[in-house]
Amino acid sequence: MSVSRPVSRVLLASCFVSVTASAALAQEVREPFAPVEGQAGKDVVWVPTPPVLVEKMLDMARVTPRDFVMDLGSGDGRNVIAAAKRGARALGVEYDPQMVALSRRRAAEDGVAGSAEFVQGDMFEADISQATVLALFLLSENLNRLVPKFLDMKPGSRIVVNGFEIDGWRADETGSVEGDCDAWCTAYLYVVPAKVAGGWRLPGGTLRLEQKFQDLTGTLTAGGARTPVTHGRLTGDRIRFTVGGTEYVGRVDGDTMSGELTGHATGAWTAKRKTGERRLSQRELLDGEVMQ
Repeated sequence: MSVSRPVSRVLLASCFVSVTASAALAQEVREPFAPVEGQAGKDVVWVPTPPVLVEKMLDMARVTPRDFVMDLGSGDGRNVIAAAKRGARALGVEYDPQMVALSRRRAAEDGVAGSAEFVQGDMFEADISQATVLALFLLSENLNRLVPKFLDMKPGSRIVVNGFEIDGWRADETGSVEGDCDAWCTAYLYVVPAKVAGGWRLPGGTLRLEQKFQDLTGTLTAGGARTPVTHGRLTGDRIRFTVGGTEYVGRVDGDTMSGELTGHATGAWTAKRKTGERRLSQRELLDGEVMQ
């Protein structure tokens, strides 16, 4: 059967396109996407965290199977995959769809695809309210922008960061690794504090606290005398401060604090947030520089 010349040309063109597409597909199969250190991203360049520091970060955050771990700007997924290998549920939020696909592929290869999930999205828009641990490698300027969201997490949530610190927030713990780590070998742990700034009623007086992240100052007014609060500190929902020679140690539960007294006075103590005083939003607290 003969074929006209125009049809022949169409067939030849179709064959050329088919061969070209097949060659491109074969090339893609032979050379899957591989990230390059220093490649540009939406908000940061990609630099991988050394595996030994990934494990150190998860150790510092004391990750257990009860945790929900998130990574913002999760890159190739190594933090999320490592957390999933410890039995935790884990989620990575990454803007680059190729990185998301790579992370999913690596999670499947490591047998944790069921507990290590990855979504394509903007880290500044991500919902982190359910996370108990954040494992991050971001610039300080990125971290600072996320602080209001960090402080709205549940008290006691842990944020562990590779290399860069959060401005104005003193790390609760600093850890470093040696050996198989030539760069980016230090991590910082931050524990989200409860919100206690403002007035509280004690049986014998009024306590007013000022808060800057986990650090507390203030005064206790009782019997017409004002005594400064010293050595005030929060670790999640655990609170500790001294008034005169008495140390107050306890826990914060919403609008109630309670615990034990040691020193000049002993026994139990309870404080209630003053009626009519609301807990300031984290934006209001940050705008005031010192939480009060």
